[in-house]
Amino acid sequence: MNLHRATTVLSVLLGLACLWFGVSFLLTPATAAAGFGIPSWPEGDAAGYFAVKAARDLANGAIVLTLLALGRRRTLAWVMLLFVIVPFGDAIAVLGHGGGYAAALGIHAATGVVVLLAAGLLFATSSRDDTLPGPSRSELARTGREARV
Repeated sequence: MNLHRATTVLSVLLGLACLWFGVSFLLTPATAAAGFGIPSWPEGDAAGYFAVKAARDLANGAIVLTLLALGRRRTLAWVMLLFVIVPFGDAIAVLGHGGGYAAALGIHAATGVVVLLAAGLLFATSSRDDTLPGPSRSELARTGREARV
């Protein structure tokens, strides 16, 4: 398996994992929450945060898989670089709310490292020409329009 394909597989797995966590927090929030690493979870109206987590994870997974399907590997690399904030933020939340180092580092920080690795591999295996579609400079010059930066 070459590096390009391995990076694609890793990206797909990360996108699917996000979707899995999102669905889990929607359908079985108590079970999903137990594996997150914070010992006591909100109850009653505060349990609405499970839906917030679910929506975040579903959106992140959909973004990853959509960019990959569109062949926007360089754009996905930048997005993954930004997504690193999520697992490291989760690790800080676990530690700040009575969770253990095993969950904070073993689950969340480790995930952050994998996402960072995926971003680096995507940068390494993508073309600088991977940009969103739009008129080229030559096309703009031909039609008399200016390129706006």
